[in-house]
Amino acid sequence: MAIDGLIIVDNTGRPIIQSGFRSTPPSYPLLHIDALNNALAKTPGDVDPVIYVSPYNTVSAAACCHVKCGDIRILCPVSGDVDPLFAFSFIQAFIDILNEYFGSVSAATLKDNFDVVYQLLEETLDSGGYPLTTSSNALRDIVLPPSLLTKLLSVAGANITSSINSGSGLGSGPFSSPIPWRKAGLRYASNEIYFDMVEELKAIVNRNGTTLLSTVRGTIETNCRLSGTPDCQLSFANPQVLADCAFHPCVRLKRWSDSKILSFIPPDGRFVLAEYRYAPNQASASARFSNTTVPATTPPLNLVRDHVALPFTLKPAVELEGNGGNFNITLTSRLSTRNIENLVAELHLGEGAGGIKCVTARGGAADRYGRGVEGVGASWAFDSNKKILRWEIPLVSPSSSWSLRGSFTTLIPAPRPSHAMQIRFEIQSHTFSALKVEQLKMTGEVYKPYKGVRGRSVGKVEWRW
Repeated sequence: MAIDGLIIVDNTGRPIIQSGFRSTPPSYPLLHIDALNNALAKTPGDVDPVIYVSPYNTVSAAACCHVKCGDIRILCPVSGDVDPLFAFSFIQAFIDILNEYFGSVSAATLKDNFDVVYQLLEETLDSGGYPLTTSSNALRDIVLPPSLLTKLLSVAGANITSSINSGSGLGSGPFSSPIPWRKAGLRYASNEIYFDMVEELKAIVNRNGTTLLSTVRGTIETNCRLSGTPDCQLSFANPQVLADCAFHPCVRLKRWSDSKILSFIPPDGRFVLAEYRYAPNQASASARFSNTTVPATTPPLNLVRDHVALPFTLKPAVELEGNGGNFNITLTSRLSTRNIENLVAELHLGEGAGGIKCVTARGGAADRYGRGVEGVGASWAFDSNKKILRWEIPLVSPSSSWSLRGSFTTLIPAPRPSHAMQIRFEIQSHTFSALKVEQLKMTGEVYKPYKGVRGRSVGKVEWRW
């Protein structure tokens, strides 16, 4: 399974750089660029991620997989019996590499570092269309990240790449380490390793307030700055909450399956140590339904047990009229000790919506005339192009209540707003799984590193009314 190449275009559809399409005619990448531009011209805001490319002369039919990243778009042409997911996986890996090298990806950054980007294309994808080297630690030994020193040496005419490849001067040569994901001879003045447990909740709630779907997936993001070749062992107090785990290649799978301990030699820098799905305790789920008469329409227990309690409740009341409607939406935090941050609730009011009048209030307060008292920090806005009403609350304190009341009009009879609100939020220093690190042991080195662990939760909820 191979891909045909990679093309990077700017926001106007003009190509910036592309890999060498050695097994296809010169017109092949141009056909994919034209197909994308034609699709964007027809539907600018909604383009399928996989675009069909018609055959042309000697070029057979193909597909164009594309991903938007900032003000650029990365195209990956595929032909034959190739799974598009394979192409999207490689595109995401290449975007991660660009972020590692440049910090942020933009058309201006790629143009200023054209030579580095072209070298990365050559090293990550071989001539046959197969991914070659996608580890940032290995790539840094081959392709130097852009810096003021390398630019000055390049202007002065110094061949720094050849000195590194020869194993002298500034480096010890690429692939010199026996461990593929870690460089040899690393030294830091301050040895430290940090673990960020980031969990994402996705849920759907029906109009009666019953949770239909609630799943939590998490990642353990690691930032390692340790000298030498340390061997780490990370243990958890409650590893039973982890399910469907996927690990970095550095993790010893045998040790995890036997004792639920993550044993690994970490790569240098930032990497994702593990990905998992939160599986709530089956015993608590069984007790929850043991004294309840389960109707015939209730999903099986293996589907219900993964439901996670939402950190807030929402009571939307929408009344539709001939040429508009009224709404009263109340949001209440269920958390007793944590704040919900950056909460955004969106409601699509339908075609022809306008004349929006809203007032935000905290705690359902109102003045003597029955008007809502403005909630501190809360705001609302209406996107007249997308017809979306957006309600933003930067900080929802524990057990607090917020409301949004207002009305709207439509230019067409019988308004048809979306019957679901889309809600996004964040919770700092909190995880839905309550996953707790018990200890981190390190062998192979004599120093004592500084260790840090923190959690963060984000969520996306579709609340129907």
